[in-house]
Amino acid sequence: MTEPLIYAEADGLVTLTLDRPQARNALNLALAEALAAACRRAVAEQAKCVVIRANGPVFCAGADLKERQGMDDNAVRARRVKGFWAYESIERLPMPSIAVVEGPAVGSGVEIAAACDMILATPAANFKTPEALWGTVGATQRLPRILGKRLAKDMMFTGRVLTAEEALAAGLVARLVAPEALDETFASITATILKAPASALALAKRCIDEGLERDPRGALATELMAIEDSLAAAEWRKAMSDFGR
Repeated sequence: MTEPLIYAEADGLVTLTLDRPQARNALNLALAEALAAACRRAVAEQAKCVVIRANGPVFCAGADLKERQGMDDNAVRARRVKGFWAYESIERLPMPSIAVVEGPAVGSGVEIAAACDMILATPAANFKTPEALWGTVGATQRLPRILGKRLAKDMMFTGRVLTAEEALAAGLVARLVAPEALDETFASITATILKAPASALALAKRCIDEGLERDPRGALATELMAIEDSLAAAEWRKAMSDFGR
């Protein structure tokens, strides 16, 4: 039995590749557990950036519905929790995370991509959350916070497919690039991240994520505490001494 996820590391860059192309990279129990375990490994190895991409023309076709055939309610519930655990593991990574989406992302695929800090997409990418139309519930929390509740409801209630261009305009996709420019753009982004002070990036990420969950005063306090952490780490001194060289 082949592993559903490929873990690769090079100079601080961890790449996680969804590797179930024969199943359109549908999220099953093994892949959910592998994603969570890979995130723990990336943290343990002090990776500076984590990238999630996929083998095959589909980023992720959603949950593996074939796996659920014959499951009772408790088994389905346990499997759903494992999926949430995988998304949360991605979202809680302390270092920057990037989803590279070159094809359709459906349901769980949208959750995986949206759990990353940014999405780099080609025009072949699109995003769909049809869970309610399939008689279930899912993908109701991240998308409204990114797209706004009305567009998220449109996708959920009607099965609307968000094109890569629409996803860029709505703020889900950070950068839309032609396939022939993907490697160069990806290399430029990751090189900048890998070169930057890791602790400062982690603190900035924490400030943004936690700040959005707080009122303006609480958010400012989060940044002030991060500044104190930054001063204590003294990484900024080297950055300042290197500035302009």
